[in-house]
Amino acid sequence: MPFNINKEEILETVRMVQTENLDIRTITMGINILDCRAENGQRTGEKIYDKIVRYAGNLVAVGEDIAKEYGIPIINKRISVTPVAMVGDGMSCDDMIQIGRYLDRAAAEVGVNFIGGFSALVHKGLTCGDMALLDAIPQTLAETERVCSSVNVGTTKSGINMDAVSRMGQIIKQTAELTADRDGLGCAKLVVFCNAAEDNPFMAGAFHGPGEPESTLNIGVSGPGVVLNAVRRHPDLDLGELANVIKKTAFKVTRTGELVGRVASQRLQVPFGIVDLSLAPTPAIGDSVADILEAMGLERVGAHGSTAALALLNDAVKKGGAMASSYVGGLSGAFIPVSEDAGMIDAVVAGALTIEKLEAMTCVCSVGLDMIAVPGDTSAHILSAIIADEAAIGMINRKTTAVRIIPAPGKSEGDWVEFGGLLGRAPVMKINTFSPEKFVARQGRIPAPIHALNN
Repeated sequence: MPFNINKEEILETVRMVQTENLDIRTITMGINILDCRAENGQRTGEKIYDKIVRYAGNLVAVGEDIAKEYGIPIINKRISVTPVAMVGDGMSCDDMIQIGRYLDRAAAEVGVNFIGGFSALVHKGLTCGDMALLDAIPQTLAETERVCSSVNVGTTKSGINMDAVSRMGQIIKQTAELTADRDGLGCAKLVVFCNAAEDNPFMAGAFHGPGEPESTLNIGVSGPGVVLNAVRRHPDLDLGELANVIKKTAFKVTRTGELVGRVASQRLQVPFGIVDLSLAPTPAIGDSVADILEAMGLERVGAHGSTAALALLNDAVKKGGAMASSYVGGLSGAFIPVSEDAGMIDAVVAGALTIEKLEAMTCVCSVGLDMIAVPGDTSAHILSAIIADEAAIGMINRKTTAVRIIPAPGKSEGDWVEFGGLLGRAPVMKINTFSPEKFVARQGRIPAPIHALNN
């Protein structure tokens, strides 16, 4: 399909890059590794390593060349693979850990900062491979630098697998303990989903879904700073008019991602997949989703009205971006991670933003409770209950929801965790400590909602 971009769009893009923090957040290559299965974890890992190096050997170089040629920063080059639980079904926990080590080596060899797909899809039940992978998550995330893990525990069609939800609370605790010397960093590379997207290019939740082709290239664009400046330029518009401004801005941001994706696809000789038009903040000043909401008229994000403002923002981003790309996918909306958004951090410190308010906002945003630090003594069953709440929001509302939470070892409310880079830093937040233990212990499966029966 022809793709044309005119001189005026180019000049406007240059301005957005230079003054408003526009960037391509990630070019993520998805690779099918189902054909790499062998007799054991080591041999399977070797075959996976060889295939990743063969397919993605030029990914970083191509990304850097495009960034220089077009003047558009491409922050991350990443890889996602088929859920490892599927590849290693029938293998042991030790085999899964071995595969994880080879994923890490492959990521290091090709020069990407993260590789996703140490994953399992357990929304209706657990296979032997799923159980082995879940058991392997804590040690794998503790030992490796680049491997990211995700587990899908529910869908609108199947309901919520509470056996898996209960187990994930324990796994998050174990992962935090094994990475206690790094403030529980392993948990920042672990996300629990409901309605996971198979073509998501963002970490830690990216995996190459079973419905995807042999390989594909997915683009994650990011432009909170661009949208923020657009909102600030129109302080007196009513909300309907402001939504139109955001839509037009999202269109321009997404066009940039479409351009980069098609060029990269052609040079790498890999099919172009999707553009994920999410507003993904960073700790940098001026690159915050919270700042956008405050520019819309809130004194602090977390104030009453925050959910409505976020709903408007998320919807306008989707509508504008969908018109700019032939293939929109992934998560596509606004992210509200605490540690990765300077405005969110400030709101927590000011006492304006609580976990309960964040949970309400996840009903209308792109993902869920993301990069939230809680006290290190938070119990596994409370973590499981937080996951269950988010999964219920996703299941009922037919949307992707997720939890990426860090029970910071040795830390209490008001302390800080430091991860650095795009993962940022965050204050440890207060949580409700009344016990959900008996509810979580019931396990079983929460049935799918009645509106799932739509055939």
